[in-house]
Amino acid sequence: MGGNVAENHPVSFKWIQAAMDKGAIFIHVDPRFTRTSTKADIFVRLRSGTDIAFLGGMIKYILDNNLYDEFYVKNYTNAPFIVNPKFSFNDGLFSGYDPTKRAYDKSTWTLEKDEKGIPKRDMTLQDPQCVFQLLKKHYSRYTLQKVSEITGTPMADLEKVYKTYASTGTPDKAGTVLYAMGWTQHTVGVQNIRAMAIIQDLLGNMGIAGGGINALRGESNVQGSTDQGLLFHILPGYLPVPRAQWPTLADYNKTTPQTKDPRSVNWWRNRPKYIVSFLKSMFGDKATKENDFGYSWLPKLDPGQDASWLNLFDEMYKGTFTGFFAWGMNPACSSANAGKVRQALAKLDWMVNVNVFDSETGEFWKGPGMDPKKIKTEVFQLPCAAFMEKEGSISNSGRWMQWRYKAANPPGEARPDGDIMYELFKKVRALYEKEKGVLPDPILNLKWDYETGGHFDIHKVAKEINGYDLTTGKLVPNFVALKDDGTTSCGNWLYSASYTEAGNMAARRKKTDPTGLGLYPEWSWCWPLNRRIIYNRASVDLEGNPRDPKRPLLKWDPVGKKWIGDVPDNAVPPMGTDGAYPFIMKPDGVASIFGPGLADGPFPEHYEPLECPIEKNLMSSQRINPVVKIFEGGPDTFATCDPKYPFVCTTYRVTEHWQTGVLTRWLPWLIEAEPQVFCELSIELAKLRGIKNGDRVIVETSRGKLEAIAIVTSRLKPFNIAGQTVHMIGLPWHFGWLHPKDGGESANLLTPTVGDPNTMIPESKAFMANVRKLAVSPAKKTAKS
Repeated sequence: MGGNVAENHPVSFKWIQAAMDKGAIFIHVDPRFTRTSTKADIFVRLRSGTDIAFLGGMIKYILDNNLYDEFYVKNYTNAPFIVNPKFSFNDGLFSGYDPTKRAYDKSTWTLEKDEKGIPKRDMTLQDPQCVFQLLKKHYSRYTLQKVSEITGTPMADLEKVYKTYASTGTPDKAGTVLYAMGWTQHTVGVQNIRAMAIIQDLLGNMGIAGGGINALRGESNVQGSTDQGLLFHILPGYLPVPRAQWPTLADYNKTTPQTKDPRSVNWWRNRPKYIVSFLKSMFGDKATKENDFGYSWLPKLDPGQDASWLNLFDEMYKGTFTGFFAWGMNPACSSANAGKVRQALAKLDWMVNVNVFDSETGEFWKGPGMDPKKIKTEVFQLPCAAFMEKEGSISNSGRWMQWRYKAANPPGEARPDGDIMYELFKKVRALYEKEKGVLPDPILNLKWDYETGGHFDIHKVAKEINGYDLTTGKLVPNFVALKDDGTTSCGNWLYSASYTEAGNMAARRKKTDPTGLGLYPEWSWCWPLNRRIIYNRASVDLEGNPRDPKRPLLKWDPVGKKWIGDVPDNAVPPMGTDGAYPFIMKPDGVASIFGPGLADGPFPEHYEPLECPIEKNLMSSQRINPVVKIFEGGPDTFATCDPKYPFVCTTYRVTEHWQTGVLTRWLPWLIEAEPQVFCELSIELAKLRGIKNGDRVIVETSRGKLEAIAIVTSRLKPFNIAGQTVHMIGLPWHFGWLHPKDGGESANLLTPTVGDPNTMIPESKAFMANVRKLAVSPAKKTAKS
């Protein structure tokens, strides 16, 4: 759901097919009928942007029909926990909403505690203020009829999916979900995934073989990039980035999650060890106890500051930035409201474009609508190596860190990214030493000794990430050895144990699989501690016996006092033997059905996309997500129920191209296969607009327009939304004006600048557009004939 795995993630689909060959049932839920749909046992359609309504209906179905895993729900989730009596939900809004700030005061979104500070529970699940009863009340409104009216999915199809997937709520069955950008790129993207997490918790599908919620990545190392802290709000290992309100290391450590429940492992309690070891990795001998291990040298975000993608380019558009590195990216095509991004780039003093081939970003100043004479931006192009021309690790969605070797040297002056960064920093530091720039300490004190024989050494970086015992100079065996006294270093605690004195664990390639569950513990390495399934102690009963004896993931050996199977999620004994709860990264030790940490509510609620085809949210008076980030002024325009833009539009990928096409659009055989941008539309809509297959059409939103080739297809069908016919169109987003010359423009010229309030990912999968046949002049008609 929210993905097209057969076309866009064919290696993943290989294993889906293998499961189907063994009898697994494959369900596909999507607005379009795709190649994935052809392989599905069950395929149903839904209107783009209505996933929470669909999943909310499934939650109600599971609860109404007692299909949940009662043991799992009572013992391994917070379903029995008692919620603050002041918490409420009314007509689309949770308690604490401030319309002037467009934000929630979450003070009522709390759990009741006893005199020891431990959450109160009702193990009968009958207390009206327990999470379980609040969940039932919240989703009681999501009837089959109401969900069908919102999603356009027929009630019979809804019930078929619900019944089939809910059958996995027994210990001898497992259900998993794979999602992609079709779930995330919405103003309720995080809550889409939260809704499925609730379903998986109800069915007991977390921490088991064949369970979980699995992200399909559009880039091979997306997991690795977030693990290593490439997002603005986290350091490597998901440590929070320091903020101005935490000026000292002691202040920072006060944010460490706490619990008073002795049975909660609360592994995040070790954060002080991980941050000090990280600082020692960053600043080496210069990081001492006397100077807070260099904590003051780390940059600090202002309170509440959000430095995510949409905000960065909004600030750039306003002229805040002087310079910008576009490293391995093509925002002139990949970003929502790409026209705004191109205007923003024109307000820089300088930009460095690091890429394999030229791109619309590097050449933005001579693109459509641009006058180079009026653009001050000085652009520097740095050629870098492609993925097969450099050595290093990548981490997939399953957290497997795999070492890869380069197949060839990069051509000409192109260099791997690491080499470029390494040399660039040495030049920057030399300038600081010579000219004494502002705030020199972070630059002059940075540990930067990753070369061998005068060349950058990626293995030294991998070892630094693993970490050292600084008293012996040896690599630490794993993160259990890390300390907060400055005697250990570690670039990323989660990756500690990946490159030890025994060697590079990520380079292993043994196909042994003792459990027979596809864990392959000696093929590559998996964080943390080579654990293949996180929260795996949720797969056993209270005595540590596998709840599914036919597929034992873990088993407690009471004689040897140890776990057998996968690397256990902490080696503590099972709950029934005075052990600990299984969800060790959660302060309460259990999975959160009630999740008070998000910006837009502890339960997912259906809201319409910012741009939608109907004037009223059928679930409440609150049409859109009440805390969504909306950019106002400038080129950020929006259109809901505007007759100029009557059709729902979405964007997607094709097999033959990758991302914005910077790699693939330069390859003639791939361009031959997918030569230009196209617009898919239903037979019914084509008839309505007088469009034939192969016609050139104009697709337009309030932000921009582009030409495309019409593909009239039965893969798309009109939706019946509350008695109203709603048409949908779709475009791939791999193209751009630079190459090939007749390939067409980026679909992101159409998408809105609006973000999910938790992540600020843009809503590129559901917005309003128009499509019309392009008028062709008589001269062109003659020439063509």
